Amino acid sequence: MATIGWMGSLWLQRFSRPSGERIVYRQIARQRPDRILEVGMGTLARTERVLRLAGRTAHELTYVGLDRFEGRGSGDPPGVSLKDAHRRLNGLGRVRLVPGNPDTSLARSCNQLGKFDLVLVSADNDPRHLERAWFFIHRMMTAEATVLCEPAMDRGWIGLARGRVDELAARTILRKAG
Repeated sequence: MATIGWMGSLWLQRFSRPSGERIVYRQIARQRPDRILEVGMGTLARTERVLRLAGRTAHELTYVGLDRFEGRGSGDPPGVSLKDAHRRLNGLGRVRLVPGNPDTSLARSCNQLGKFDLVLVSADNDPRHLERAWFFIHRMMTAEATVLCEPAMDRGWIGLARGRVDELAARTILRKAG
């Protein structure tokens, strides 16, 4: 598995660009997750860095990435094809890629994917689909899981408290019920 050394880790946490992603790298260095779920992969630059950094300390790194891949529209942020993503992420851990919108792809596969230590939610997701996905994300978190969310492109990442994730999941359930 291709990982980075301690100098690379330091560089990612302190000097990498965009600077808003540094919180993701710091969280990985602090938490040392073995299982990572990423909702919205984009161009894979961040994903490759995340996997290389997490691969330094993970016993057996498992990564699941959800993205629209070829299903992106003309107004969507840039991304890669499913085939290209498989090629680029091969060898960086046990990687599983799930195509589709977050709500439908999680509804199809959440029972087979298991629970995750770290959940990354990118800003390039359609808010309507992401709103319905919180129910599944909530179910897929371990008790000690960390959720990092990118509120807007290149604006930095914020941590969501477990209570906030519970609230987002409950809101989805209430919409379905009434």
